[in-house]
Amino acid sequence: MDKETRENTLVLIKPDALKNSLTGYILSQLSEFHTGLHFAGTKIVSVIKVLAEEHYEEHRGKFFYPSLLDYIMGMLHYPDEPWKRRVIAFVYQGTNAIKKIRDIAGPTNPHDARVQKPGCIRALGTVVPVKDENGKPLGDRVDNLIHASANATDSEREIKLWFKPTDIPPFMRDYATEVCEEHYYLKGDSIRTAYEPGSVNFLAPGDLVWKSDLDSLHLHKQGLQAPCTINTIVAKYLVNKDLAG
Repeated sequence: MDKETRENTLVLIKPDALKNSLTGYILSQLSEFHTGLHFAGTKIVSVIKVLAEEHYEEHRGKFFYPSLLDYIMGMLHYPDEPWKRRVIAFVYQGTNAIKKIRDIAGPTNPHDARVQKPGCIRALGTVVPVKDENGKPLGDRVDNLIHASANATDSEREIKLWFKPTDIPPFMRDYATEVCEEHYYLKGDSIRTAYEPGSVNFLAPGDLVWKSDLDSLHLHKQGLQAPCTINTIVAKYLVNKDLAG
């Protein structure tokens, strides 16, 4: 299958699925036997706040946004066991990958899923009331076990957010890459090309990166408007790093 006929989609097995030991069930539902799709990348991610914020950027400012961040970071399902807070991320690849995965996942809201598509993955999820600090109900948050990209545009953005190019085998990479030629450091909300006390290195010469990330970094370095934020770029490169080290 060539790049012109295959699709990529991001799938996340969320903390509620892990808490309820549904990983095996979900993977069997999404298997090549059922979907005709194959893995292009997989990783276990300790979700840092910047990654959570960028993944749910479209919901920023909504009443459930803070709760949503805590949810994907595993803080709600593992409040006293931080070592268990993780998400399993996959890139699935193949013909009609986006639609196939979303059909198996089912409607976003678990209540709708149970009515409209009994037996789908999200039919096993829950709807949780969200309250303010005084206990007043604000609405609901859906704990729906699994994330699946909605369309090709979202898929590319999300895969580039969660995965580095080297997380995906060369012949399975469908987005342009480029070799970094200088050091990049993050300090606060800005980038540096030379080390300063308190800065964190996230790219070095020789690193393979998404070309779109490098193009945006060059614009940020010049103080120009870029297609994506600095946080969108650095999120994946800081994943699973010991930032306190």
